[in-house]
Amino acid sequence: MPLAATGDLVAAAAGARTAVAAFNVITLEHVEAVIAGAESAHAPVVLQVSENAVKFRYGRLLPLARAAAAAAERAAVPVALHLDHVQSDDLLRQAPGAGFSSVMYDAARLPYEENLVATRAAADWAHARGIWIEAELGQVGGKNGEPPLDAHAPGARTDPAEARAFVTDSGVDALAVAIGSSHAMTTRTAALDHDRLERLTAALDVPLVLHGSSGVPDDELTAAVAGGIAKVNIGTALNIAMTGAIREYLAGRPEAVDSRSYLSVGRESMARAVTRLIGVVGAPPPRNG
Repeated sequence: MPLAATGDLVAAAAGARTAVAAFNVITLEHVEAVIAGAESAHAPVVLQVSENAVKFRYGRLLPLARAAAAAAERAAVPVALHLDHVQSDDLLRQAPGAGFSSVMYDAARLPYEENLVATRAAADWAHARGIWIEAELGQVGGKNGEPPLDAHAPGARTDPAEARAFVTDSGVDALAVAIGSSHAMTTRTAALDHDRLERLTAALDVPLVLHGSSGVPDDELTAAVAGGIAKVNIGTALNIAMTGAIREYLAGRPEAVDSRSYLSVGRESMARAVTRLIGVVGAPPPRNG
């Protein structure tokens, strides 16, 4: 089927008080696993390509983007493409021509006013081209090897009043909020601030996004979705599934050299993780057409 639009999937999830799962992909095996897992769950899904993934692919967006789009168009469920954690304006401007219906523009590292100015400019540019745009306020730590922020550090939690002003003044379509999760966690021990999420949900009229969800236990994820999260970003969980399966396979088969043998095992492990996590966040069933 044709590529879905991220904004439509998120809006449907928000209207149903559930969430759409958005998985970060790095290789074609990631892409195929996410789609296979979503088909098993009979649910729509978002494929996310981050700026870091583009850097890994020699700074070239199109090879992975075109592979993802080709796979998505052959999927039995709606699949959207999302460009994630974009800091480069040059990369932002490549999104429409590469099949992306949405972008997460990441200026959260900047002081509030600079974040607002940069995000407003990105939103104006994106909207003029029909691109749905997500931003972040408050800081979800743990990217690029940085340690998670202390819960009491400045900017470690999104302030509801500030968030309302930011959304109004920037014009973004969705907001990623900092409520206790952290990027790149390999243990599922994050405790979310559900009281803050309740206040953010009451203060904002745009869908809320949870980043760093791989480190959040199932019950916390379920509660976050019930509390207003409409898009759940997941990346590290796939890499854990893939690496663990490949490591186990090769440990028992030191003679193995054909990469297809162990990559297929890794891909299957990721697909199972996708199906399970979609069940946790309770994505709505795909609509016909």
